[in-house]
Amino acid sequence: MKLATQVHYAGDIRGAAREVAAMEAAGLDAVFVPEAYSFDAVSQVGYLAALTERVEIGTGIVNVYSRSAALLGMTAAGCDYVTGGRFFLGLGTSGPQVIEGFHAVPFDRPVARTREVIDVVRAVLRREVVRYEGTAVTVPLPPGEGTGLGKPLKLINKPLRAQVPIWWASLMPRAVEATAQTADGWIPMLYIPELAGRVWDEPLKAGLASRPASLGTLDVVAGGPVAIGDHLDVAALRDELRPFLALYVGGMGARGKNFYNDIAAAYGFGAAAREIQEHYLAGRKREAEAAVPAGLLESLTLIGPAGYVRDRIQAFRDAGVTYLNVEPAGPDRVGTIGALRAMLDA
Repeated sequence: MKLATQVHYAGDIRGAAREVAAMEAAGLDAVFVPEAYSFDAVSQVGYLAALTERVEIGTGIVNVYSRSAALLGMTAAGCDYVTGGRFFLGLGTSGPQVIEGFHAVPFDRPVARTREVIDVVRAVLRREVVRYEGTAVTVPLPPGEGTGLGKPLKLINKPLRAQVPIWWASLMPRAVEATAQTADGWIPMLYIPELAGRVWDEPLKAGLASRPASLGTLDVVAGGPVAIGDHLDVAALRDELRPFLALYVGGMGARGKNFYNDIAAAYGFGAAAREIQEHYLAGRKREAEAAVPAGLLESLTLIGPAGYVRDRIQAFRDAGVTYLNVEPAGPDRVGTIGALRAMLDA
């Protein structure tokens, strides 16, 4: 199992990069760079590459709408080059609020688009002349569109690697099935290792059944906030997750169209999920946060004495997680990474 963390959308990026370099020395294996509608992730990947030597660096995630499929292939090749072969491309669809509201691009055919983008990215990395006809992606532009002067091209540079790992952030069953079938790695959210099978076992098994052997094992990244110690205020540290859970379980999408709410219900927190959503959609955010069950907070965190954290790590390992993605809590974030490294290596 590898050890990963992520930088924040809106923090001190230079400071975060220096911290990642220190975490690398403490045993960190990988770092995910998010984007949302903050600073672009790609420039940060380059900055991190210059300050680190060993750690894997990936986007976590960039969306498949605001950049063309070919540009994402160019990005994968370029980032892999500047990192010295340490890059992985994390892709996802984001949501209509961001894609249509910020990027002004229609949010259509998300599963097909992601699959087809992955196909084109891999063709670019193989330095093939790109010709692709999909339902959401067509390269070059088809006859009758544009000037008619477009022609098939291949990447000018020779990529450092002809295959760069591609990770898919998916949650809905059809997308998870496609992830297991086509991607190198899977990035879920709200992942409780003991209960995740209730939500995703069926689509994962369906996708893995038709997965090409050449792709190897599907990597899985999951984890949560972590703090290790005998005298922690465990409840207070877990409570720091309340605003995040209230937003996602309560405020993402609408009633009947919020998969985060559905996940919480599938885990056995249905009544609480409904209450959180009622409060959040009515503008009562504090009440929504207060309604998040303590059991859900505990299941989504790794906070407690060393023995407890070891047990939580084992639960993720038993569930098939290959990258433990953590958010260190408390003042000594680098020290926490070092302690986790020792646990993983024991």
